[in-house]
Amino acid sequence: MATSGRSSASMLAYGAAACAAVHVASNAFVAPGFAPATRNQEVVSASSLRGSATASDSASSSMLPLGGLALAAAVGASTSRAVRRAGQTQSRAAGVVRHAKDHMNLGTVGHVDHGKTTLSAAISVVCNQFSTSADTKMKSYEDIDKAPEERARGITINASHIEYETESRHYCHVDCPGHADYVKNMITGACQMDGGILVISSPDGPMAQTREHILLSKQVGVPRLVCFMNKVDIMEDEELLELVELETREMLTQYGFPGDDTPFIMGSALQALEAMKANPATKRGENKWCDKILELMDTVDSYVELPARDTDKPFLLAVEDVFSISGRGTVATGRIEQGIVKKGDAVEVLGRGKKPQASVVTGIRMFNTDLNEGPAGYTVGVLCRGIEKDKIMRGMVICHPGATKTHTKFKANVYLSTKDEGGRSNPVMPGYSPVFYFRTCDVTGQMKSMTTTEGAEAQMAMPGDNLDMTCELIAETPIEKGMRFAMREGGRTIGQGLVVEVM
Repeated sequence: MATSGRSSASMLAYGAAACAAVHVASNAFVAPGFAPATRNQEVVSASSLRGSATASDSASSSMLPLGGLALAAAVGASTSRAVRRAGQTQSRAAGVVRHAKDHMNLGTVGHVDHGKTTLSAAISVVCNQFSTSADTKMKSYEDIDKAPEERARGITINASHIEYETESRHYCHVDCPGHADYVKNMITGACQMDGGILVISSPDGPMAQTREHILLSKQVGVPRLVCFMNKVDIMEDEELLELVELETREMLTQYGFPGDDTPFIMGSALQALEAMKANPATKRGENKWCDKILELMDTVDSYVELPARDTDKPFLLAVEDVFSISGRGTVATGRIEQGIVKKGDAVEVLGRGKKPQASVVTGIRMFNTDLNEGPAGYTVGVLCRGIEKDKIMRGMVICHPGATKTHTKFKANVYLSTKDEGGRSNPVMPGYSPVFYFRTCDVTGQMKSMTTTEGAEAQMAMPGDNLDMTCELIAETPIEKGMRFAMREGGRTIGQGLVVEVM
């Protein structure tokens, strides 16, 4: 009888632990739309279930085998940890889907060595206090410029993406390279921005790439810029600061931005970063340099308006980068320009002169968070079924079947930059072949014919001229009427244009 009693008690303990494990594990698979509090309540009830099971067998606990008790405790602990992990990640995904905060794509532009990456790191660290999820990871300078060649040269080469939050918004931040050799990577980053931070080194003032980045930001459609005058901690003459601000305002006005109304914030990204390293718990009002970073982001929140999202149009994503995940497939990253993509949606891959490739989206991810859908404006990675990595490249688009088409010929209104604006000093003629930049794509093309704005045929165009041109690209490229583009040659931006007709 004693043996059968021990056996019965053991079976009851195992059964209670198993029921609790199944009950709790089932709560780990909660739809992302559910609130985290609901899951926490369910976890508590599951814990009470384990408690009641233990209490019911307390009379026989002394007769339970030691292995049974250990197993029951292990099962309960492991399932509890699993639920907590699931709750953390799913609460983040639920927050994204519910749009708990407005999402905005921001970026830093400006001349090389003016402090864009340092400012990006300072914003990430200072704004970490506003993060509503543990998944929003702050990034240091070394985390942003992490490629070996970037660390060796001390410059940014590829556009880097980080995320952070303010009190009212969630930001995807693009840190653009400033070096003249990597302007094409800057164009790729700027294409994704809803607003930008123009970084000026106060001791140096606006320089060559400052002018070019302002021009390109306007050309690719960045609506507003906020100016951050960096390195003011090493400036002693306030009059020089005023001169730098005045010169920058004139440059902004020259390229179509409201220079007189553009907000200017003066601070030191390095000092703010060092202050946060010394005391990571620094809050508003405790350090003047950190307060400048917070003032900058307050200004961005209020001055850079949330753009209207074309969620009603068919899905389209311009590919920025491609990589493969072992055992899963090929992932293409980029900003969703229009529409909404969901898991299981059929898509096609277009561009770079390739035939359209059909695929299915099997996964959507944004900053380590799996999403059920990706709306317009989000920078995401999409997992494409059945496509190898070498079949997708930067410059292509992933879209709903039929959302756009590829073309080689088009008519455009083109402005040729002057030498002072960083353009050519010599005229161009029909047959001239620059590199055209559409979205994230760079493709060589040829100017077939030119006409003046009055309609007369032109045999030559001088820098500073505004003409209508017929152009032909060497590869089929997804372009549409109303799309803006830039033209570059030999490391210089020689002009920009607007597509008025595709052929």
